[in-house]
Amino acid sequence: MCGIVGYAGSTPACSKPLEVCLQGLSRLEYRGYDSAGVALSAPGMQSVAVRKKEGRLDNLVQSIDQTPLPEATVGIGHTRWATNGAPSDENAHPHLSQDEKVAIIHNGIIENAPQIKQELLSEGYTFDSVTDTEVAAKLLGKVADEVIAETGHPDIFEALRRVARTFEGTFTILATDCRQPDVVVGARHDSPLVVGLGEGENFLGSDVAAFVAYTKQALELGQDEAVQISADSVTVTDFWGRDVELRPFTVDWDASASEKGGWDSFMDKEIHEQPQAVADTLLGRFNLTGDLNLDEVRIDEDVFRSIDKIIVIACGTAAYAGMVAKYAIEHWVRIPVEVELAHEFRYRDPILTPRTLVVAISQSGETMDTLMALRHAREQGSRVLAICNTQGSSIPRESDAVLYTHAGPEIAVASTKAFVAQIVAAYVLGLYFAQVKGTMYHDEIRKIVDELRAMPAKIQHVLDTQGESVREAAEHSLDAESFLFLGRHVGYPVAMEGALKLKEIAYTFTEGFAAGELKHGPIALVDEGEPVVIIVPPARGRNVLHAKVISAIEEVRARGAYTIAVAEEGDDDVRDYADVVFWRPQCPTLLSPLVDVIPLQLFAMNMAELKGLDVDKPRNLAKSVTVE
Repeated sequence: MCGIVGYAGSTPACSKPLEVCLQGLSRLEYRGYDSAGVALSAPGMQSVAVRKKEGRLDNLVQSIDQTPLPEATVGIGHTRWATNGAPSDENAHPHLSQDEKVAIIHNGIIENAPQIKQELLSEGYTFDSVTDTEVAAKLLGKVADEVIAETGHPDIFEALRRVARTFEGTFTILATDCRQPDVVVGARHDSPLVVGLGEGENFLGSDVAAFVAYTKQALELGQDEAVQISADSVTVTDFWGRDVELRPFTVDWDASASEKGGWDSFMDKEIHEQPQAVADTLLGRFNLTGDLNLDEVRIDEDVFRSIDKIIVIACGTAAYAGMVAKYAIEHWVRIPVEVELAHEFRYRDPILTPRTLVVAISQSGETMDTLMALRHAREQGSRVLAICNTQGSSIPRESDAVLYTHAGPEIAVASTKAFVAQIVAAYVLGLYFAQVKGTMYHDEIRKIVDELRAMPAKIQHVLDTQGESVREAAEHSLDAESFLFLGRHVGYPVAMEGALKLKEIAYTFTEGFAAGELKHGPIALVDEGEPVVIIVPPARGRNVLHAKVISAIEEVRARGAYTIAVAEEGDDDVRDYADVVFWRPQCPTLLSPLVDVIPLQLFAMNMAELKGLDVDKPRNLAKSVTVE
């Protein structure tokens, strides 16, 4: 959700703190927001300089251009997604202490803010907003003054640690104090924060995109840890001031990867990056002995052999990737796989044992529902493996093993390349299980890996050949009030993912479901001109589902539906019954989702563009859902 950036640089005061904050916020726009603001400090200031505006980041930039802010040595910046108080200039971050010497920005929800606010009101404090963040700012200012009274000098780092220990809920907080204009401090609890390590300057960000234009060297921050940065130092402790182990890492992509590079939208760019995302996720998966390996595994092979059930926890697109993986892993490994929505998982008292492996799938690694479900699983004694796209994030750090997708930054809110990369990573996990459990021979595993390695070219073939047909189908369907998406076997979760994309960015009421359910109720929705999208399984071999899906096409077309099929090249049965066909190259059934989903992504994007909508920043949505 909200974006955070912090900067501490060398004196004398200059424009760089503002430059870093604004550029960092620009790179974090993909997270979703409704207001933006910055706070700057420099020697000699009697109060922190703050500017904040409701709406897009451009509103803030225009305000600063019209009335420039002073040069500074440190700065903090924020893009807010309203959770506590409606979008407005008053509720935007940063917020100030009562004497305006301390400014803070905040991600998350401070659940005990109402109680703290009542105490502060009784002491004469006043409030300009209805946010929990302003409560935190007023409290931090009060505690900062108490620290000065105790020690004789300002120590905003100690003040923040004391305040963080009192908060309940989810938060990342950054703060600056004009009495210490050379430092920025931060604290995190159940919300992301990373440190960027520069030369003569250091950075903070809600993710590495905030500072990747300046440095690729970073530090992870763990749960209940606080950090102080200056131009030439970084100090990390827990909330009680105790030293903690530092966890450095190197960002494996550069700033250009998060720029459009000539594409009309980030979504368009990322759809076309999928061949590379699949190839990179497969890269280096074999060791010198020819065995598959994962990225970071703190689980012994004997434990893997003892696993008798896998539970996938995820939300949205990641959950559909897990549903696709279920078909393959059960087929290859012969153990049951359940796919659970993470936000429902821990509330239904799931059955978990030390022989259960929980697989947490998340693009950002900070999805709060998935993180809390992961923690519940570990508390019950189960091992957890993460499939994630973001280094240094919470979910991989708190898991027993991690398999990175290596898809590069995904900026558009609607996920595309993360979906195919997650499927590939989950397939690698399934093949690894088959290897350690001995349910497949090495040459069988190598054959499937070789087929996976052929998929980037097949994805590219779809991108190169189906664009015109997809655009024409979108133009024909533009005025449709609703859509149905149907699929069977691995086509079922692909249908739901295709429906989700249309909901997310084209704001069209859409349902995706198993084609076998059609006669059990949903066919009543089919009316003249109703667009129905059908994922058709391959006809090769003895695939009994092919004939059943063709029958479903006949049924809806007979009732006046406009039928759009995704089918294998050369499938004459589909050609005879569908109004439009998006063709895919031949590939094994279990790998077909990697190509089937491509035209559905393009279709949703074209629908949104034809409606004049912003495909990268759909309304009401954020890239990373960091609150429950």
